[in-house]
Amino acid sequence: MSQPTSITVAKGDGIGPEIMDATLHILKEAGAALDIEEISIGEQEYLKGNSAGIAKESFDSILRTKVFLKAPITTPQGGGYKSLNVTTRKALGLYANVRPCVSYHPFVRTKHPKMDVVIVRENEEDLYAGIEHQQTVDVTQCLKLITRQGTERIVRYAFEYARANNRKKVTCFTKDNIMKITDGLFHKIFDEIAGEYTDIENEHWIVDIGAAKLADTPEGFDVVVMPNLYGDILSDVAAQIAGSVGLAGSANIGPEHAMFEAIHGSAPRRAGQNLANPSGLFLGSVMMLLHINQVEVAERAHNAWLKTIEDGIHTYDIFKEDVSKEKVGTKEFAQAVVARMGQKPETLPAVHYARQEKQIDTNPPYTRPNVVRKLVGVDVFCEHVGATEEVAKALQACDANGLKLRMISSRGMTVWPEGFATTLLCDHWRCRFLVEDPENGAALPHTEVAALLDRVAKSGMEFIKTEGLYYFDGKPAFQMGQGQK
Repeated sequence: MSQPTSITVAKGDGIGPEIMDATLHILKEAGAALDIEEISIGEQEYLKGNSAGIAKESFDSILRTKVFLKAPITTPQGGGYKSLNVTTRKALGLYANVRPCVSYHPFVRTKHPKMDVVIVRENEEDLYAGIEHQQTVDVTQCLKLITRQGTERIVRYAFEYARANNRKKVTCFTKDNIMKITDGLFHKIFDEIAGEYTDIENEHWIVDIGAAKLADTPEGFDVVVMPNLYGDILSDVAAQIAGSVGLAGSANIGPEHAMFEAIHGSAPRRAGQNLANPSGLFLGSVMMLLHINQVEVAERAHNAWLKTIEDGIHTYDIFKEDVSKEKVGTKEFAQAVVARMGQKPETLPAVHYARQEKQIDTNPPYTRPNVVRKLVGVDVFCEHVGATEEVAKALQACDANGLKLRMISSRGMTVWPEGFATTLLCDHWRCRFLVEDPENGAALPHTEVAALLDRVAKSGMEFIKTEGLYYFDGKPAFQMGQGQK
């Protein structure tokens, strides 16, 4: 037997302890060499007054073992409780969320019998950076952050994953027809990195039609890489249309640490009844075994699970009278998998895992582009209850020293100098000041922005936020207002 690998295990809440026990039973009988450190997380920690849901000594275990197998947890309702998943991902730098979505036709009912898609989701930034503000009585905002570093890392991971797992194509989903700068950067970097992987086909879809295609003809996709929000939503959609969210496992991968879990929740209403399907957590644990290079064990356990599914031994959630042979509980399902250890499926394709010489990495390291940045103006966001003309009159009086009010928008839609009477107005105004010749003129000194804000304050308008307007390498790095001419 190989030297045991230290891992941290949390049994979680609700159905968590039952499905974790079942999973660990299968792994043990498959021959996994594991040195398990069990920690407490979730509801019991929250109720002790720990808003993070995990004690320091428990987190120290994860830092030490670098491998975390986690059952679902319950987060108490109400404010003040932090998402343990988000905290763990951010603290450990788990930038890649990998979710295989596979159909098991004809043994698990699905409309997509040939589906075998892997969603690679960026896991740390985008809207999930969690930078939110209430700016006025009427308006809240959430900042969407897409970084070159984060995008390069996740896109390169997707291509490396495809190469390591003999996948033929990587697809990118963005919404860069609307979010031309943020999603535009994600798409641009995807195209750049795709050029380095000439052995792998690549394509890009706008996320709405891409999602429709994924739901309709998933067999047309292989590996799909996306920013955080789209990946979160569509990985659940993909898992469900493959057969069941309850069958999907998930890996969260970072440079040094990794977390493995089911994608479903803690289902407290099913707790303690020996009903829950352990398959999602089990398949997450198979990904863990591959990560720690216990490849033969992963293959043996996974094929035994496939044979169990093929033999119609199903838990209640996937049991169908015309397909299934026997409805079993959580413990009995695990025992059925163990009884088939060493067997392979006959109809479903058996898995074969090759030993990886090294973990997937995202080298070469990020290199910051050398660009020329020039400040050419500022968007001043103001709060005001009243007519557009009142805002425009007050702020036109603030023009000075080459800065001039060029545009006012409400909720992104231009309302001045020209607008539409049908535009819904609120108490939040974006007021754009630009220099006369932004492309060819000199850079705007930051002192002039400060002077402008002083004039705005004296005008009686209340400014609540500013955003610098820049040219990068001679091109505007900001969008025009919707409807702006």
